[in-house]
Order: sequence, then C-alpha cells, then structure tokens
Amino acid sequence: LVFYRICCWGARRSLSCSPRRLTAAAEGNSAPLPSQARVVICGGGIVGTSVAYHLAKLGWTEVVLLEQGRLGAGTTRLCAGIVSVAKPIFIESKMADYSNTLYERLEEETGVKTGYVRTGSLCLAQNQDRFISLKRLASRLKVLGINCSVIKPKEVAKLHPLVNIHDLVGALHLPGDAVVSPPDVCHALAVAAASHGVQIHERTSVNHVLVEKGHVTGVETDRGPIECEYFVNCAGQWAYELGQVSEVKVSVPLHGCEHFYLLTKALEPPLQPSTPVLMDMDGRIYVRAWQGGILSGGFEKNPKPIFTEGRNQLEIQNMQEDWDHFEPMLSALLRRMPSLDSCEIHQLVNCPESFTPDMRCLMGETTGVHGYFVLAGMNSSGLSFAGGAGRYLAEWMTFGYPTDHIWPLDITRFGNLQSSRTFLRHRVMEVMPLLYELKVPRWDFQTGRQLRTSPLYDRLDTQGARWMEKHGFERAKYFVPAGKDLLALDQSKTFYKPDWFDIVGAEVKCCKEAVCVIDMSSFTKFELSSTGDQALELLQHLCANDLDVPVGHIVHTGMLNERGGYENDCSVVRISKNSFFIISPTDQQVRCWAWIKKHMPSDPQLHLEDVSWKYTALNLIGPRAMDVLSELSYVSMTPEHFPSLFCKEMSVGYANGIRVMSMTHTGEPGFMLYIPIEYALHVYNEVMSVGQKYGIRNAGYYALRSLRIEKFFAFWGQDLDTFTTPLECGREFRVKFDKDTDFIGRAALLKQRQEGVSRRFIMLVLEDHDAELDLWPWWGEPIYRNGELAGVTTSSAYSYTLERHVCLGFVSPPPGAPPIITPDFINRGDYEVDIAGQRYPAKAKLYPFSSLFTQQRRRKDDMELSNFQGK
Repeated sequence: LVFYRICCWGARRSLSCSPRRLTAAAEGNSAPLPSQARVVICGGGIVGTSVAYHLAKLGWTEVVLLEQGRLGAGTTRLCAGIVSVAKPIFIESKMADYSNTLYERLEEETGVKTGYVRTGSLCLAQNQDRFISLKRLASRLKVLGINCSVIKPKEVAKLHPLVNIHDLVGALHLPGDAVVSPPDVCHALAVAAASHGVQIHERTSVNHVLVEKGHVTGVETDRGPIECEYFVNCAGQWAYELGQVSEVKVSVPLHGCEHFYLLTKALEPPLQPSTPVLMDMDGRIYVRAWQGGILSGGFEKNPKPIFTEGRNQLEIQNMQEDWDHFEPMLSALLRRMPSLDSCEIHQLVNCPESFTPDMRCLMGETTGVHGYFVLAGMNSSGLSFAGGAGRYLAEWMTFGYPTDHIWPLDITRFGNLQSSRTFLRHRVMEVMPLLYELKVPRWDFQTGRQLRTSPLYDRLDTQGARWMEKHGFERAKYFVPAGKDLLALDQSKTFYKPDWFDIVGAEVKCCKEAVCVIDMSSFTKFELSSTGDQALELLQHLCANDLDVPVGHIVHTGMLNERGGYENDCSVVRISKNSFFIISPTDQQVRCWAWIKKHMPSDPQLHLEDVSWKYTALNLIGPRAMDVLSELSYVSMTPEHFPSLFCKEMSVGYANGIRVMSMTHTGEPGFMLYIPIEYALHVYNEVMSVGQKYGIRNAGYYALRSLRIEKFFAFWGQDLDTFTTPLECGREFRVKFDKDTDFIGRAALLKQRQEGVSRRFIMLVLEDHDAELDLWPWWGEPIYRNGELAGVTTSSAYSYTLERHVCLGFVSPPPGAPPIITPDFINRGDYEVDIAGQRYPAKAKLYPFSSLFTQQRRRKDDMELSNFQGK
C-alpha cells in the first residue's frame, strides 16, 4: 500500500478548492520495484490513477503504477476543475456523465475530500447559429437521460448574478455539471486503487517498453526492469515520446499547447461556490467560481504550441505569464462580466495541455504491439473524461473488447502518417481554437492537408473540385461549375440548406441519367494470397458470407466479432484460386489490417499486403457507364456479358491490367475501375474524352452519400459498428450459416436468430419538412415512435430522387415493452425525428425494400399527367 502525506504547495498551489499535493511517504524512491507485474501503468495523473482504480475494481492484481515525478503534479495539478457533459459526440458525453457520478461518490468511498460541488453550467449563445447548435446538443443529451434545458437570457441572469445578457439570444442549462479539486480526485483514486492492492511508485521513469514477437514483455525503468503482460501509456504530455522509445515504435499522435487562465482574489461580496460555470464559446472563454473570486480561461485563435522538440523537463512547472497573449480573452471576460473591472488579480496561470489531430482522445490497444494500451490526448477535457475513459479502457483490457461504441476515440483511427511532429504542431494550432469554434455540419480541417492524394488530384482540382480529408486522403466533395464564386461557396456554413445543394443535385441527376466519374482512390485495399487454400480458409473463418465462389466473383460481407458485431464491412474479390482483393472504408486501413493480422496464422505461405497506394479507383456511375467502357475496351459491358458483382481484368484505352468490377457502392448501375497508378491519368483522360458524347461529368462524395443513403446502404463507422449485427440491419442474406467453416460470430448470430433482435436499422423519410426553410437533419437526431424516444439517426442526406430528406438509424422498444422487435412493430409505429427540438413526422422503412421509388415515380407521373390535363 501507498501512504500519502499532505504538504503546502506554496505560491504555485493547486488552482482548485484544496491546496493539496500528493507525495508518497512509504513508496517514493526508496521502496524496491517489483520484478514482475501483470500490468504496468505509466503516468500518475488523473487518467493513470483512474485506469488503476478501475482495473482494481474489476479484480486485477499485480497492477503497478509508475510516475516520473509526483502523483497528480502534472497537468492534473493545474486543471481548471470543471466537469461538464457538454461534448460534441455521444461517447464523450457518456464518459463525462460517468466521471461526474464517480467523483461525487469518491469522498464517501475513500474518505478523501474531493471538493465536489454540483454547480451546474450555462452554455451561452450570442447568435442564432450557436443557439441552434446548443439545441441540437440538448436533444442528444436527452437521449442519454441527461437533464438539460434551453433557456432565455433572462433566466441566465437569474442563475448567475454577474452575467451581462444584452447580446445573448439564449443558453443551455446543464444543472448536473460540477466542479472538483483535480489533485484531490487524483488522490482519492490513488488511495482507492492502493487499498485494492495497486502498487504506486513515484519518481520512477519508464525508459522504454520491451517487446518480443509483437507482445509486451516488460518495461525498463531508471530503477530497473519489470516484467509484465500489459502496458498502459497514460503519460499525458509525454505519451508521444514514450511511444517512440518502445522497442517497436508506437504512434501516439498528440502535441502540447500552452493554456492560459486567470485567477482573481475574492470578490465583494464573495462569489458563492455553487455559482454555475459559464461557457461563453462565442467569446472563447469559460468562467467558474474559485475561492470567492473567479477562474477564467479560454481557447484563443492563436495558440502557442510547446515541446515540439520533445521532453525537456521532468515535471511540468507553471510556465511564464503572457498578458499580451491573454488580452483578447480578458476583454471577452470583461464584456461578459463588466463588474469584474475593479476586481484584484491573483495570478495568470500558463499550463500545458495536449491535443490530438481531431480533437478526440486516444484510447485502446495499439496495432503494432499486443498488450500495449494508450489513454492520452484529452484536449483539455482530461478531468471530464478521466473517470469514464479509465473505466472503458479497464473493461477493454478485461474483456478483450470495448463495452461501448468507442470507434471515434479508438487509437487505430490514426496511423503512422499522423505521427509527424510538423503535422502535429500545425494541426494542434488549428484544433485548440476549434474547441470553442461554431462547427456546422461537414466542416473540414484546414491544416495538414494534401498529405495523401490521388494521381488525379491536380487534374480534378483545376476542374473545380472542392476537397475534404479522410484519414489524411484528399477526396472531392463536389465540383463547382465554371463561373461560380468559389470563395463564397467555401465560406458558406449553415445548419440549413447549404449552397452546394444544386451542384450536388446536378451530379446526382447525372449519375441517374447519364454517367459520372468519382475518384475513390482513398478506399483501403488489401491483397491476401497463399500457395494453397490458406487464404480462403482464413477468409472463411473471418467473414460471415461465403468466399468459396468462382474466380471473378465479388462478395459483400462483414467480418464479425464473437458477439456477431461488425468489425469490418467490406467487399472481397476472388482474383484467382488462392488470391483475394479486399476493399474496405478509407479509415479502416489500420483497424482492418490489425483485425486480419490478429487472426492470421503464422504461416510463411500466407501473405497479406496493403496495396492501397498501388491502385487508383474510379467509380463510373450511371446507365451510360457501360457505353463508355465498351468503347474503350471493345468488350460488351451489358449485364448479359458482365453480370452484377463480377470482376474482370481488362484493357481500358492503352492500359492493361485494369480490374473492372460491376458495382458502384450506391445501388446505381456502373463499374469500379481499379487502375495501377501509372495508368491512372491516361485512363481518366480516355474515360472523360469518350464520355463527352454521353454527358459525362465529375462527381464527389456528397453525391455518393445521397445515392447510398436513399438506397438504404449502411456504412461502417457511421451506421454499423462492433455492436451491430447483420440481423439487426437486415443483412442476414449476407450470412451463410450453412457454409463448411465455422466463422467468427456464428454462434452469437444463431442465438440472436432464435431469440429475436432487440433493435432494428430503419430508414425514415421525413414528411412536412421544408428543405428550403427548415433545419436539416445531419446525424445524431433523436427518433420518436408513438411519442416515446426509440433511438437516434446515424446518417442522413437529402434524396434528390424522393425530394425528401432520408435518415437512417436504429430503434428499440420502449422500457417495459417486450424486448424483441419485429417488422410489425416497425410498421405500426408513428415516427418523428427531432431536429434541434423540433419534431418532424417520418415514414419508416425496413431493409430491404422495393416499393419506395416505384411509389415516388408513380407520384411524379400522376403530377405530370395532372399538369398536362390542366393545360
């Protein structure tokens, strides 16, 4: 056990309710390290102690936590102490909500005072767009059962005595939010962990992690080695450097920035500790009560990155004040609270925080080293996330998989391409201001761009392509016709009908009536081959569908986990008897590779290769696609000669070895062309030249999204995840229970088929919704059935065919109802979709369906006949 003593911090004490710090009296630098452990955790801040606490709660023994300095003496010591559920995605709000509950009960559990005060918080809106974003957040939080309410400015003034409300249009009140003393919470977690047998050693640095045959075997410290099975990198600011000193380098993409906040002396009269926290995101500031005065910080537009050169100090000390840099936030504070003009300043604090390339923390097991876990990069929300994130990681380590949909946080969403220090430095300078920036749907990062591009990038760019980035790859959103104002279009940001609406509509129309070309080179592409049947045997074990098909056939299939959930959703082409071509979503490159390698036997006759960079992929969509390819190849491309879901290696123009596949990922007719990159420009030019007579044009991913959603095509990472089974989303026809091989997840699916499913994937077509005037659905909107909350949308798009908005999502029976959901349950319900608090009626459809477009065409024909008869 570890015993702690409390001592005064002096002038630079904790900026929270209690001036404590943690030091170890018994096991500081004197107690010997154990020679072995089951798990070693590096980092004694609130994140590391949370992981240790939750592992101990789950029954783990032989847990060792190492801290290079003193427990809680890094960023935890300087944390502002705010715990808020106002987060942009579901999983982050869930983690913060759990953290809040945990911190509230810790004092009773451990006897350590944590300074917990349930203050509530107020998120302010200075304009209508911000107010809309807060209304959307309120709708999502209510799905999680979190109490919140949208209020008027006058109610803000009643809740907070110092707020100037003259420029506010509204606010979001979160009564459950709280403030705590972060060092004391860290102390309590450490005490609780130690009481369950966790060994904690301060002033012990990890020099590197030992790896043998791809598995963690131990750590080397400055006080000697420790053998272990698992290692957890919770090193905060130094997590990147720690990953680089492993025997097998581990990419932990994060970078530090300076973070400033102001402390005042007690006001007259003193501000009550229960005063709500303010988050004025339009002013880029937050404010909380602190010892009778206020603590106020923010996220400026011009942040100052630090530690680009690497580790340069043992412990994080309070860095230099910079009043000129803080001045814009000070001005915003005085505008929001004019009465502070005469208050006395106590201190301007400058502390480091670590940020990631996409503003989401890093969690999970790394791909290169089994047993190496990471929890770091908290983007200035470490206190809010630490409890929930520590729990999720501990459960992941215990059960072998996450217990919730944590893909947005999974470290495998990144690869080595995001580990460049230059990239990270530039990206975090954008990320930190974005934390409080108003983010409308479909916004894009501006830094770290043009990292991965198709050979056609320059050609497409000159033709008006507007770009977005996915896993570092540039992809065209849409193509702006000549004469359009590009700058105005790029700057158009709205929750309503976007300015690109007509442009995308024209691309969709061309896909349906003529032929379009979409560059889809970013897709993940693997080749699996063997000398014998090893490749087929592996895929039959991994995939739910039957891969033992004739050469040239394409199979859509899921790779499932033991629970029957989708680990990957892919298309597999049998290129030859013992060779397969695997196509997966762009951001699955690291994850899919890791999943296959995890189950791949150590056989020198079996070979997996990432060939994503070898092929440019062109998607020819539309009824005239077959005419274009027929002219270029002198081969009939009709369905009789080139059936659906078939692949041939062909010549296109002068280029040989083009893999032509009869699929488009949209449900529309057409072909995918996988072209060796040296032929890419030639094939593209030939396609565009021959296609002119057929009305060919370029199209982008926005058109693709509209087409796939109106055809009810689910997409992994948005609609499908590791908890979604084929039976829940109407894809049972892609599961071959009777094939010879016992595939992963078969037993779980058989059980589910017998018992029934408890949720279903549905399409919702909005009614009484005006696309010109009403707010648009984007994702995450609550779904109501017969007036009761039933689920949330996972993706949505405007269908130019139906002339309606289409949402995809999952619904479940209400509490107290039979847990099994049937088609009759779906068809008998009256549905609504909540968009920022406004509910719109919707018609529900199950997959697969056939009548929707027939009805729409009949409706259009009737309208045209009526118009004709009236003339």
